Amino acid sequence: MDRRLIGVLTTVVLDGMGIGLTLPILPGLLRAVGHADELDWRFGAFFGLYALMQFVCAPWLGAMSDRWGRRRVLMLSLAGAAIDYLLLTVASTLTLLFVGRAISGMTAASTAVATAYVADIAPEDRRARHFGQLSAAFGVGFILGPALGGVLGEHWIRAPFLAAAGLNAANLVWVACSLREARVPDSRPAALSLNPFAPMRWALQFRGLAPLVSAFLVMAVVGQIGATIWVLYGMDRFGWSTSVVGLSLAGFGLFHALAQAFVAGPVAEKCGAARAVLIGTAADTVACALIALAAHGWAAFALLPLFCLGGIALPALQSLLSSQVTDAQQGHLQGVLASFEGLVAALAPPVISAAYFATRAITPNIVWLAGAGLYILCLPVFLRISEGVKEPHARVG
Repeated sequence: MDRRLIGVLTTVVLDGMGIGLTLPILPGLLRAVGHADELDWRFGAFFGLYALMQFVCAPWLGAMSDRWGRRRVLMLSLAGAAIDYLLLTVASTLTLLFVGRAISGMTAASTAVATAYVADIAPEDRRARHFGQLSAAFGVGFILGPALGGVLGEHWIRAPFLAAAGLNAANLVWVACSLREARVPDSRPAALSLNPFAPMRWALQFRGLAPLVSAFLVMAVVGQIGATIWVLYGMDRFGWSTSVVGLSLAGFGLFHALAQAFVAGPVAEKCGAARAVLIGTAADTVACALIALAAHGWAAFALLPLFCLGGIALPALQSLLSSQVTDAQQGHLQGVLASFEGLVAALAPPVISAAYFATRAITPNIVWLAGAGLYILCLPVFLRISEGVKEPHARVG
C-alpha cells in the first residue's frame, strides 16, 4: 500500500478518535457549565453550530487546498481542532464552549481534504476502494474514541478534551514532518464567493453532476435518521439499557469498518461504481423497512450488517463524483460535498427528532419507513446513475 495512503488513513483514524473521545462526557459538561439539569436547547445547538460553520467554510477550505496544497490545509484543520479541544478543556462558560465549537466547525476540513488527497494519488478505477478505506479508518477511530473517552471521563470530565487536543497536536506534527504534498498546487486564484451557496452552483455547472449530487443529498438525509433516533428508538421500541445501546453502536462501528474496508472497493471494481451505488441503496432501503417492522431488539442487531452493506453506496458515489471534475478541482468538489453534509447535518436532525416525538406514541417506526420511502421515491435517480453516468475512467468537465 502507498505510504502516503497509509499516512492519510492514520490521520483519519486519529481524527475519528479525537471526535469520539469527547462524546461520552459532552452532556455532563454542558450541564455543569450551563448550571442546568436539563440540556434543553444547548445540546442540539452545540452540534448544530459545528454543522453550520462547516457548511459555510468547507467549500473555501476545499478550494484553498486546490490552490495552496492539501497538506497545508490539513495542517490548518488539525491546528483548529487542537485549539478547539484546549478551549473545551478550560472553558468555564457556555460562551467559551460555543466559541471552541465554532472554531472546530470552521476548520473541519480534514475529511474533505483527506478525500481530495486520495483522489489525487489513487487511480480512478480504485478510488471507490480507497474512499471506502477512508470511511473504515474513521469508523475504527470512532470505535476506539468513545471507549477511551468514557474511561478518561470517569476520572476527570475534562480529560477526554485534553486527550483529543493531544491527539490532534501529535497528528499535526506528524503531517508537518512526514506527509508529502500529493500534487502541485494550482497557482490560479480560486473562484470563491462570500455566498455559501455559490460553491453549490459551481458544482452543478458540470454535466452529469446534478443527479449525483441529488443522490448524495438523499443518502445524507437518510443517514441522519439513524444518527438522530437510533438510541431513542432502541430504548422506546426494544427497552434497551444504555449498555445495550453502547453495544449496538460498537457493533455498528465494527460492521461499518469491515464493510468499508473489504466490501465497498471490491464490489465497485467488480460491478462498477454506478451499480455499487444501486446495490448499497437497495440494502439500506430494505434495512430501514425491516427495522421499522422489527418487534424484538435482537432483530436490530441482526440488521446491522445490512445497514453497513448499505454504506458501500457512498464511497462508490464519491468515486463517480470525483470523476466528473478535473484533478485541479478535487479539493473544491470535496469541500462542496462537505458543505452539503454540513447543511443536512444542521437542518435534518431537528426535523427528524420533531417527527419522531410527534409520532412515537402511535407509530414510532414512521421515521424509518419515511427513510425507506425517500429512497424508493428517488429510485429513478439511482437507476439513471446506474445506466447513464460515466464510470470513473471516463472523466468529463
